[in-house]
Amino acid sequence: MSGKEAVVRERAARPVRLGAKSVAVLLLTSAVGVVAFGWPLLADTGSGLAHAQDAPWLFAALLPLLVAVVVATISESGMDAKAVAMLGVLAAVGAALRPLGAGTAGLEPMFFLMVLSGRVLGPGFGFVLGSVTMFASALLTGGVGPWMPFQMLSMGWFTMGAGLLPGPDRLRGRAELAMLAVYGCVAAFAYGVVMNLQGWPLITGISSGISFDGDDPLHENLVRFLAYYVTTSLGWDLGRATLTVVLTVALGPTLLRALRRATRRAAFDAGAVFGEPEEPERQPRKQPGKQSEGTAPGSP
Repeated sequence: MSGKEAVVRERAARPVRLGAKSVAVLLLTSAVGVVAFGWPLLADTGSGLAHAQDAPWLFAALLPLLVAVVVATISESGMDAKAVAMLGVLAAVGAALRPLGAGTAGLEPMFFLMVLSGRVLGPGFGFVLGSVTMFASALLTGGVGPWMPFQMLSMGWFTMGAGLLPGPDRLRGRAELAMLAVYGCVAAFAYGVVMNLQGWPLITGISSGISFDGDDPLHENLVRFLAYYVTTSLGWDLGRATLTVVLTVALGPTLLRALRRATRRAAFDAGAVFGEPEEPERQPRKQPGKQSEGTAPGSP
């Protein structure tokens, strides 16, 4: 196969496409997620919110429903049986990878798989894949709790971001690998920051210099949060980011080729074409007593 043919075949792989309705639901889910993560920093303690502590539980119940709506909408707009099958396989692999490094200096090998999968299969597929993978891994490891919907949403954003990176049809080779490694490193830290923001306002009994204070203005709480993150989680996120970069550089070329080959063969963007069936050609019927051409009378 020539180099030109290889490029044409490589570009034939297309991610799962999203319609306008799917994009709208994704934006709605992300907007609700932003409120779910940031409500303590925006709520005023003197505004009469008597049940402010119930807000995280409300969002914890709401987010899985919104993710389910996203899955249904994406299924309606383009995820056929082949895409669902690939989603199940990748989610199962990611869920199996997570326990391999859980509890060990933040080493979580599932993150590099999410980066590469989101890159090849697109942002919509990536969002659903990240959410489903985190849900499956929580069931596998027994990590089900009020933090699970926040993990699902954060991992959905993480994987979706890889699908939004530039040059999905043109950028290949070392440049693409370097871009994915940088994204994996930055996004691994961002994931840790977002997840810390979810739990920080609810933690009590820590130093007043790094704990949340609802009576203080936003900028002072942000300074406290930065101190809290550096003190408690920066080292953990460093391990996650380092492992993500190493695995992306080491296994990225092979896995990217495999994912693109599977996507190309699945042909997610191939539409079904319906037409009238062709009628078979009719053979002329022989007339009784009529001799075929070129046959002498009386010959057998």
